[in-house]
Amino acid sequence: MITRLICGFSVALLGCLAGFAWAEDTPIIADEKHPGYQSLWYSHTPDWEGEVIPGRSYEYGPKQGGGLGTYQAVHLPRAIYSSEANKTFFAYGGAKHGERHLLVMASHFDHDTGMIPQPTIVHDKEGVDDAHDNPVITLDEHGYVWVFVAGRGRHRPGFIYLSLEPHCTEAFERVYEGEFAYPQPWWVEGEGFLWLHTRYTRGRELHFATSPDGREWSEPQKLAGMRGHYQVSHGEGERVVTGFSWHPNGDVDERTNLYYLETRDMGRTWQTVEGETVDIPLEDDDVHGPALVHDFEAEGRLVYVNDIRIDNAGNPAIVAATSTDHRPGPYGEPRYYTLARWDGEAWRITNIAPTTNNYDMGSLYIEDEDTWRFIAPSEPGPQRWGTGGEVAVWLSEDRGETWVKMRDVTWDSPRNHSYVRRPLNAHQDFYAMWADGNWYTFTRSYIYFTNRVGSRVWKLPYTMEEEYAEPEVAEYWRDE
Repeated sequence: MITRLICGFSVALLGCLAGFAWAEDTPIIADEKHPGYQSLWYSHTPDWEGEVIPGRSYEYGPKQGGGLGTYQAVHLPRAIYSSEANKTFFAYGGAKHGERHLLVMASHFDHDTGMIPQPTIVHDKEGVDDAHDNPVITLDEHGYVWVFVAGRGRHRPGFIYLSLEPHCTEAFERVYEGEFAYPQPWWVEGEGFLWLHTRYTRGRELHFATSPDGREWSEPQKLAGMRGHYQVSHGEGERVVTGFSWHPNGDVDERTNLYYLETRDMGRTWQTVEGETVDIPLEDDDVHGPALVHDFEAEGRLVYVNDIRIDNAGNPAIVAATSTDHRPGPYGEPRYYTLARWDGEAWRITNIAPTTNNYDMGSLYIEDEDTWRFIAPSEPGPQRWGTGGEVAVWLSEDRGETWVKMRDVTWDSPRNHSYVRRPLNAHQDFYAMWADGNWYTFTRSYIYFTNRVGSRVWKLPYTMEEEYAEPEVAEYWRDE
């Protein structure tokens, strides 16, 4: 049998060995390659032609749409850098050219060679075109690559895949299938996974589970059940932090407020930013309880969580897009990327930059004690009120108190850029990645990445004739 050699072994041989070892339950192996980086186009109202559909589209278009291969903000991590392998691993929602059919893709950028392989189709969503089913990716302490494929509601299951070899995206084994949405797995060295996710119980409620090996999981435990939430989280060492919003009456179009909790013992106990242990799950009478960061509801503002980090002093910082209306267009203005940061004594609320759509999303980088960076589609794009826009770099040199736009990363684009994602442990040459697409109408969608200062943009090859290729330097590059 002639097969492709990968990571020192052959895919076919590994599949055969796996089948022999577990003859009664032959594992599902995903190793099919796709000849290019074609990102998923998705719209909340895919055939919008100006018709207003209550709850889905409005005078200025659908609530969300365009190139959403790196959607959602509440899918974390989307990419991760390994210094041991000197590779940035990433997963995204892909598709075949001219199709809306979601294919879950995984790949990596090799910083030693500057090359990228054809992506691996980890999971075929079999006709689903919904970017809510996009994947996340992470590594365990042994270097194995994990891909969590989101499910949707209570009717579409999610899946977990494990690479057959460490630091390798050539082939994956399916190790879990179950009910979950918006996955956020964090590997805690010596312990295993603490996996934050959402279940559609009484609205979108926050849960977590643990596993020593990613195969056998504890029963999900509810973290917050105040009729619905979206969360962003982050893990450093034994500490996992989460920032989340609240859906009054279970209505996602009324999402507001901001909350914070953390754990340092794999979810056995949860504390506020001041160290007060709270009983979980949070319930309806905890809306104004000790986990509350800021009462945006009292200000009439909606909250769309983007990112969360821990600064050099160990204090959390949370970014959200805030607006006054759930509809796209001028109704929700002024819209801002808003920062909530704990200064050791109180939460400070400041605005980083203006933005044009509720579903705009950027990433926060805390680089040293004072220097914080934010990369986001903050500038109006060719589809003015659509998801995304033109990407820019914003910088703060006073721990997020004030911000200055340092440079435009993209400009004069034919399509909006959206969902700028920060790799975990980001390498300066692959500091952020995103996709583009037309908000109003079905278009092809490319995947991009940029360096730390935003001075150069690379576009992943849309089609590939060879197994490996070098990313193309995009038209935005200039020698600075």
